[in-house]
Amino acid sequence: MPKKTLIVGASSNPERYSNKAIHLLREKKHPVLALGRKAGQVFDVPIEPGTPSFQQVDTISLYLNPSRQVDLYDYLLGLKPKRIIFNPGTENDAFKDLAEAAGIEVEYACTLVLLRLGQY
Repeated sequence: MPKKTLIVGASSNPERYSNKAIHLLREKKHPVLALGRKAGQVFDVPIEPGTPSFQQVDTISLYLNPSRQVDLYDYLLGLKPKRIIFNPGTENDAFKDLAEAAGIEVEYACTLVLLRLGQY
């Protein structure tokens, strides 16, 4: 079943893991939204800066280091996702605790690996 996924820390640089995740999610037929520091495009997905009002987000996949996550806590929790995936290097116990307290499932995992193993 497709899961609408918001990539946070999206980059139009094809070397970045966030970029690779967007491509693999689209290949696997998941709807994708992308949030980045600057506007851009990856495949058919626009990267939006700021705090756009995304709707019905199932999964947030983080590609931001913990210090850059702090300013987005309220915004991301306000999207009311079912799940937040903290990709390697983004692990953040403070944000994890806030998300779990809000009833959001949290995983310290790699989106790319989950997709490739069919465990997304």
